[in-house]
Amino acid sequence: MLLSEQDQFLSYNGEVLVFQLSKPKPAEEADDKTMNLSVRRMAFNRDTRLFVQKSSGVFSVGASHSKIEIICCSCTTDSRTGIILPCILLKKKKGSSVKYFLLLLHSSNQFEPSFYFKLDYELKEDIRLFAGPSLLWRHANKLFYISSNTCVVQSVPVQLSSIVWTGEIVGEGTVVLGIRAACLPEAEDPDRFSVSDRAIWGSEFFGYAIQTQKMLTGTCFMPHAYSKVVSSVYVCKSERLKKQLRISLVAITHKNQLIWFQNGVTKGVCELPYEKPCSVKPALTSSNDLLFVVSFASGNSCVIQRRDSLQVASKWQKVKCVLVDDFIGSGSEQLLLLFKDGSNTDVLSTFKITDLGEVNYASDISYKHDVPAAEGLQENGLLTVRALETRLQAGWASVRELQQHLRLQKRVILESCRALIDLVEERPHILPNSKEEGLVSLWDDVENPADSLSKEISLESQVPEHFTEELWQRVVDDSLVVGVKLTESFYLSLSNVSLSLVMDQDFSSISPIIKCQSKIIKLNKAFSALAVSSSQIEPPPKKMKLDLHSKNDLKKEFPKRSSRIQLEGAKTVTAVTSLSPLLAFHRVCCVVLLHARKQNHQNDSLQQSKEITLLCGKILLSLEDISNGRYSVKMLRDNRYCTGSMEDILAVLAVSVQFSFQIVSCDCTLTPVSSWLLGEMECTPFKEYQDNVFCHKAGNIHGTIFNWALKKPFEGVLTIFCRNLTVLFQCLYSLTRILPPSCRVKLLRSGSKGVLTEQLALALEKEMLTLKNSLFLKEAKAENSLAWGNESGRTISNAPLASLLDTEEGVQQFRKKFQDEREESVQSMNQTMNGALYQKMALKMAEAQLSSDMIVWRLA
Repeated sequence: MLLSEQDQFLSYNGEVLVFQLSKPKPAEEADDKTMNLSVRRMAFNRDTRLFVQKSSGVFSVGASHSKIEIICCSCTTDSRTGIILPCILLKKKKGSSVKYFLLLLHSSNQFEPSFYFKLDYELKEDIRLFAGPSLLWRHANKLFYISSNTCVVQSVPVQLSSIVWTGEIVGEGTVVLGIRAACLPEAEDPDRFSVSDRAIWGSEFFGYAIQTQKMLTGTCFMPHAYSKVVSSVYVCKSERLKKQLRISLVAITHKNQLIWFQNGVTKGVCELPYEKPCSVKPALTSSNDLLFVVSFASGNSCVIQRRDSLQVASKWQKVKCVLVDDFIGSGSEQLLLLFKDGSNTDVLSTFKITDLGEVNYASDISYKHDVPAAEGLQENGLLTVRALETRLQAGWASVRELQQHLRLQKRVILESCRALIDLVEERPHILPNSKEEGLVSLWDDVENPADSLSKEISLESQVPEHFTEELWQRVVDDSLVVGVKLTESFYLSLSNVSLSLVMDQDFSSISPIIKCQSKIIKLNKAFSALAVSSSQIEPPPKKMKLDLHSKNDLKKEFPKRSSRIQLEGAKTVTAVTSLSPLLAFHRVCCVVLLHARKQNHQNDSLQQSKEITLLCGKILLSLEDISNGRYSVKMLRDNRYCTGSMEDILAVLAVSVQFSFQIVSCDCTLTPVSSWLLGEMECTPFKEYQDNVFCHKAGNIHGTIFNWALKKPFEGVLTIFCRNLTVLFQCLYSLTRILPPSCRVKLLRSGSKGVLTEQLALALEKEMLTLKNSLFLKEAKAENSLAWGNESGRTISNAPLASLLDTEEGVQQFRKKFQDEREESVQSMNQTMNGALYQKMALKMAEAQLSSDMIVWRLA
């Protein structure tokens, strides 16, 4: 197909889109009232080293006595779906009337008109397309823009002489960077720019955020002195650290220079090989090199490489355009240079693909002798992937060993510091036991069994005097919620925790025990991982050395639990009961009891624990206090947040039922879910837990808590904490109305994959500890048998040793005693296990394996 000067080239998902305007064929159209806008999708074939056409599409434009032109094209984000699509701006001129059309191109090659507008002048200066899609331009030193949401041309109250960049900046939205005359409005800080700078340079660099209509100071982008010479800019990176905007960008100047700025400071300068640079764009190649492609008005191009310094890596002449994308499907970007040739006979006939490294394809190179078969390429790819996986596993093992070594180094340094302090203060320093440090002794240390048995303590649990931090109560609808906040050190030693309520009054006709449901609530910064279930003590972390005879390791390591539990672990136990039966007594006093199993950390057997029941306090409930709203949950709006105490949040969660839904979309992003929560559902986030929102909408749905976790642009998990199924169905009905029909909503019955994975790890570790404890029990039985044998041996004779050796009969008796003790010692080294003990151990192992098997089934 013949090319013309009006043709436009655009890279999109590794393909080259060629847009052309042409008149219809005589067989298709009898007059000149229409023009066809055609698109060709060209893909690079690595076997033939040529571009081939994959598909095409046509859009007819009415052109009765009008002139149609393609103004520009770019890839922008469709605000309706969040998908990046090609966008084309067309101009239709008829007499003095100028009409502009903005079209979107979909994957099916169908053109969709986005919006159109009319002007009494032509767009010629600084035309930019950005997300929406939206269009921005400069006319008569004024800034104008129009978006698909409003379809109305709007002006910006800013005077500017040029636009150098338009794009997204973190926390500011769409930002326009431009240059204007150095005038300081009255509302701005007079110290922002010095008077000398304005007098010398006469212009200043500035930024303007379109959504917030806020001016950004130019000094965070580059020094003020450069504003006079900058012609184009590309912002490489933007972030906010401690409320400060940090920008990394490159700029080209009228002085034929490329300058790299970071946080407003010059970091590097490179002289360009040609004059009049007009644009700059980045490219990230397979070797992780960041390249900057500079195009010039003369049709030349060059590439600047940023390593230790900025330097010209390559340059070309007579270049029609330069595109950046992954054209060969390698996972990194390459440059596609389209050269000018006099023939104009075919699309993409003269080109070059390169990343200034191993990739180098050109249309004037013959590849007849080095074209491998497709099967060979695929096989080589599989072998490469396997080799990379092996290297990754080996590298990960090396990282783990290095981390282990660093932890050991840290402990040695810490112990050395302690020894040095003791030496300076003239105190004796006691070295720790090698087994406590996870080290292997160079000597054969033999532990005395008698000493080990003497160190054992009873199973009596030590309960601190103050084990509760707070006792509170709340009324939610027809439910009474009682919560007990335990001290962290005490809570970490408990398992199977629950609460019970007992009426303090003497009622002979009814039972004083109140039926209630206990819950352990884990509340972290984003309680998307909120677990409303029975508690589970996490096993101790892995040790550096796992020795079956190292009982002191278990004694010392078990109390040192994972820091994750200490930081995010639940410490609040709640009990929920029906409020109506209690109100029949007008005024009632209830005793709050805590039931749990107290772990014994000093004992050799980790399975041993004791059931305890502790008095937490009393609560007083009266109809008068409830009528006055003393214990009501107060969730109010304060600016943009929901104000509510920690107890109010816990009370709402205690009476709620948790449902998690996986939402997957095939053809659009899930941005409407956030808008639905904040808009139609009237939700506001908690100030301390901003990932979770509270519904203030009137009706049954009021009080529902939502957590929206967007894992990917097309996939997310919505967790709903609601009072009943009626509220749940109302939420789902409202949600399905705003989701596209292609979205799939799936109920996650077994919880999230991350939570189940963590539970599986804990279950497997518990299974390992159960087996280890059984071996400890076997060892203890052997020691007891040995001690029993020694006791029986003493009954032979209690006579002194000297008196036994005086007579022949005494010597025989001593010899017999010695032989008996030797036989008992040999028997103690080869102990057998009775059936009852084996049955008990097998039952514990089966229970542990059943728990882990159930979690594996839920994961599958």
